[in-house]
Amino acid sequence: MTGPPPARPGTEREGEGRARDDADVITHSLDEPELFAGLYDRHAPDIHRYAARRLGEGAADDITAETFLIAFRTRDRYDTAHRLARPWLYGIAANLIGKHRRTEVRALKALARTGHDPVAASWSDRSNDRLAVQAPLAGALAKLSPGDRHVLLLVAWADLGYQEVADALRIPLGTVRSRLNRARRKVRESLTTDPAFTWAEQELTPSWTK
Repeated sequence: MTGPPPARPGTEREGEGRARDDADVITHSLDEPELFAGLYDRHAPDIHRYAARRLGEGAADDITAETFLIAFRTRDRYDTAHRLARPWLYGIAANLIGKHRRTEVRALKALARTGHDPVAASWSDRSNDRLAVQAPLAGALAKLSPGDRHVLLLVAWADLGYQEVADALRIPLGTVRSRLNRARRKVRESLTTDPAFTWAEQELTPSWTK
């Protein structure tokens, strides 16, 4: 398996003339478990992509499958005041990824050292030059604490807002802000002192350090 299957026609039933939102899908799946497939179809590709960028394609398959298995088993405790389930799902995935933090750090250090690594190569279809450009960034990420790295990458790669990150990780909004500020400062300091970080600075610095 190299990724989650595509959405299946008909898994998201229509209700009152419009598709049900995530909270409705979860609620109705308590009586009709098969409806939970709609949540998978909506969000599994994004969860898989995020996990692949952090741990590689092979691990992403397992992370994605386990994320939705946990979500299915605990759906009766989901707070339906949150109509969108993305933060909840990313939070589960982040906890699972956290169990592989040594693997992630080893991969980041390998990329920083050599400019190429199988895990990093799965992040996107970059050329070898682009992988080399990512080496300083990988080194900077490897130096972050797990908590700071989670917050930074949920913002930068999962495109979650600050409150969504707080909901995902179950931490106060103020903690999200302080971790993000600290992570960005450390990444900025690492990049600006790395001699390999040259022309890429103008492209990468805004999204990672501001």
